[in-house]
Amino acid sequence: MTALYAPLIAMLLALVFRGVAFEFRWRAARKEPWDWAFAGGSIVAAFAQGVALGALVQGIPVSDRAYAGGWWDWLSPFSLITGIALVEGYALLGATWLILKTTGEMQEQARRLAWFTGLGTLCLIAAISLLTPLMNAQFMARWFAWPAILYTAPVPLMVAAAAFVLFTGLARRHDARPFFAALSLFVLSYIGLGISFYPYIVPPSITIWSAAAPDTSLKFLLVGAVVLVPLILAYTAWSYWVFRGKVDPEAGYH
Repeated sequence: MTALYAPLIAMLLALVFRGVAFEFRWRAARKEPWDWAFAGGSIVAAFAQGVALGALVQGIPVSDRAYAGGWWDWLSPFSLITGIALVEGYALLGATWLILKTTGEMQEQARRLAWFTGLGTLCLIAAISLLTPLMNAQFMARWFAWPAILYTAPVPLMVAAAAFVLFTGLARRHDARPFFAALSLFVLSYIGLGISFYPYIVPPSITIWSAAAPDTSLKFLLVGAVVLVPLILAYTAWSYWVFRGKVDPEAGYH
């Protein structure tokens, strides 16, 4: 955590600022300043999250289970690229969600935005995918050594397939297909990240097993997860079912 204090604190402060802006916008006579405040908080939170992820990918030096780097190790060209990529990717998800949920001019505006954010997201995914193997010799071997490449090659192929579905869905004016294609891009990107990281949770030093809590604590957490995770999934599914279909301003939310 010490290595990522700065971006994580920035992310938390931006989320707080976004929540405050949302509440003040509802009460303010002039809503435009709070619209910008809400957008700014959202962008900063996404950017800081991406920077933290980039810093994790490029590696965190650890000595005797303590952070051994400097205050500014998290800030690098690679982490800045991942920060921009996450902002772009979240914008793509938002645009495709609006295509799914709205009609008329709002949907057309979201469709136009989805073209630009989709192209930007794919370009940044490609750039990060090319740079990531250079961060660590293990990443390079995991992706390009034989026979590991037989298992990793389907991931970029599926990314290309998801991109094809995204842009054909936008071109043919489908409502749902672009959103699920954008979700697929995120899922495949995190699968690629897992392929690079495994078995490390903090490369290049801390494995999943060395970072795990004692068995008794894990068993206690497992009991809670078995109870709570189905409840959270059921609640989420019910929420999506209640608000299914297009947004209807006459229904009382817009």
